[in-house]
Amino acid sequence: MGSITKEVLTDANPDVVWDAIRDVGALHTRLVPGGRRVTFANGRIVEEPIVSSSDSLRRLVWTAKAADSPLTHYNGCVQVHARAAGGSRVEWTADFLPASAAPVLESMLNAGATAMRGALQARAVAPISPRSNSGP
Repeated sequence: MGSITKEVLTDANPDVVWDAIRDVGALHTRLVPGGRRVTFANGRIVEEPIVSSSDSLRRLVWTAKAADSPLTHYNGCVQVHARAAGGSRVEWTADFLPASAAPVLESMLNAGATAMRGALQARAVAPISPRSNSGP
């Protein structure tokens, strides 16, 4: 099994970051453009059913489905941690099969982490938009 972890650091408050992450119905506007039906930078479209969400852990887990996917398994997890210096550390882990897909997924996660970092950093200085009612 392959595994990739990305870290996103932001000045945004952990509660603000978690609110944006857990709002799966507005992921496309609040966290990563392209949301739960994600269109990655390489053009691949993936549906991401939610597996679990924990407010107490600030943790969201999902799987991924794509008709043309070379993956036989994918599980993603994002968890928000407070930083001692202030702001947040977002840990994004993807576990997948086959492990040989790592180079393609590495590129996709790099692009996603960059988009996430920009959106979250904007949350550090801008007011929070209202949560949608379509979250978990």
